[in-house]
Amino acid sequence: MYRYDEFDHTFVEERVAQFREQVARRLSGELTEDEFKPLRLMNGLYLQLHAYMLRVAVPYGTLSSQQMRKLAHIARRYDKGYGHFTTRQNIQFNWPKLEEAADILAELAEVEMHAIQTSGNCIRNVTADHFAGAAADEIEDPRVTAEVIRQWSSLHPEFSFLPRKFKVAVTGASNDRAAIKVHDIGLQMVRDARGRAGFKVIVGGGLGRTPLIGETIREFLPKRYLLSYLEAILRVYNELGRRDNIYKARIKILVKEIGAKAFAEMVEKEWQFLKDWDVDLPDEEFARIQAYFAPPPFDDLPAVTASFEAQRFENRDFARWVRNNVDAHKAPGYAIVTVSLKPEGGVPGDATAAQMEAVADLAARYSFDEIRVSHEQNLVLAHVRQADLYAVWQGLIAAELASANAGLISDIISCPGLDYCNLATARSIPVAQRISRRFADIERQHDIGGLKLKISGCINACGHHHVGHIGILGVDKKGQEFYQITLGGNADENAVLGRIVGPAFSYDTVVDAVETIVDTYLGQRRNGEAFNQTLARVGFDPFKEKLYAPH
Repeated sequence: MYRYDEFDHTFVEERVAQFREQVARRLSGELTEDEFKPLRLMNGLYLQLHAYMLRVAVPYGTLSSQQMRKLAHIARRYDKGYGHFTTRQNIQFNWPKLEEAADILAELAEVEMHAIQTSGNCIRNVTADHFAGAAADEIEDPRVTAEVIRQWSSLHPEFSFLPRKFKVAVTGASNDRAAIKVHDIGLQMVRDARGRAGFKVIVGGGLGRTPLIGETIREFLPKRYLLSYLEAILRVYNELGRRDNIYKARIKILVKEIGAKAFAEMVEKEWQFLKDWDVDLPDEEFARIQAYFAPPPFDDLPAVTASFEAQRFENRDFARWVRNNVDAHKAPGYAIVTVSLKPEGGVPGDATAAQMEAVADLAARYSFDEIRVSHEQNLVLAHVRQADLYAVWQGLIAAELASANAGLISDIISCPGLDYCNLATARSIPVAQRISRRFADIERQHDIGGLKLKISGCINACGHHHVGHIGILGVDKKGQEFYQITLGGNADENAVLGRIVGPAFSYDTVVDAVETIVDTYLGQRRNGEAFNQTLARVGFDPFKEKLYAPH
């Protein structure tokens, strides 16, 4: 993984010192809250419903065990003993004290972490496939690209005050595990007819008030032109993006209004002007960054490990966990482990300090000291020997992290909702907890099969409900919480927005509605169809009939 150079260290340390002075001025009354707000947001500090919240960047979702232990320490020392991992592969602390915020940033700097550009109208934390560098289907490790973009975009003088926040995601495989089509810019590694690696460029995706699937504006961009092409996109957006209306300021609105073809033509024109101006990264600098992401020293192992196969045969619970939470690795004899942060009745994405330390210990011992944060609010141990899977599973059991539900209905994505967020109009967490308990039977979850359920507490869609197979949006109706349900969404390479099934459900009836949807699916399913396949075949009517039948 990437290590800070002298510039990085100096940059982060100077920012901490600057913010410490700004906090002191706020506490003394020299700065009003309105004057302090843009300063704290530049350092990831929000004022939420009940307290401040600090959002810490986890670039492309990669952490070392040392960094995870530091996050655990911060949770224990400065918060209430836990942290919340987000769909942006970041971590949020929900209860820091303002007078200690600079101390937290100083501690983060000790392990090469920060909170810069986790808020504001800038390029936010660049996300990537959480299986990067391990997936058998990838062309190249997308974290190299993500790190290049991170360095290019950090305090970029032209793009520090964009019309609105800007999000970039990168995947190195045709199977999209990074939701690139619902980002302002999505980059997919592809090969041209001559076998050369480059990028498909997708622009104008996003959820929130106006959900849109991104449009491909270039089928193949040679790798060497990455930065100049991104610069061209951002220049066009920076010039033409709306600044008079916050709800129409995202690049997705610009692309929709002028059309993807016209937008692509404008970008191409700007790029032709830029591409010979030494904007792009020199080969030697790219090689320097790439070296940080060299594969670990994998051992030469057989594709199938006899001890692992025996343990899976002898222990049904272990076999169930392997089935759902273990994926194929590109190196023979290794596996990718998803650590579920979705226990029965738990808060999706939350981890206690003790659990963070347990994952750090497992990573140091069994996964080349590397941890990933997924956009689905789970953790990943990317490089585990098959022979060590049983020991890892036992360690996760001890930490209460061994839920065998990755990709199942209880593996819910949820925003914090009205329990924390001052933008929310309804609670998300209690609904997720109730659904999790309703479907706690793991055998029942297995029978249902893969199903993505996503919950947002307001129209801003931080829970990605638009692209859930079942999506739930909390809304306020005359002071009462109601929940609108969408069906048929998808966030992968076949990304599509879900459609509203009908009138919203009350807080008391929404979980029953979810169960009705699932039972209807199972009753209509043929030959092991996935949920969206059945929905596409039978349409919405069977679901509406069951959901809104008179009682």
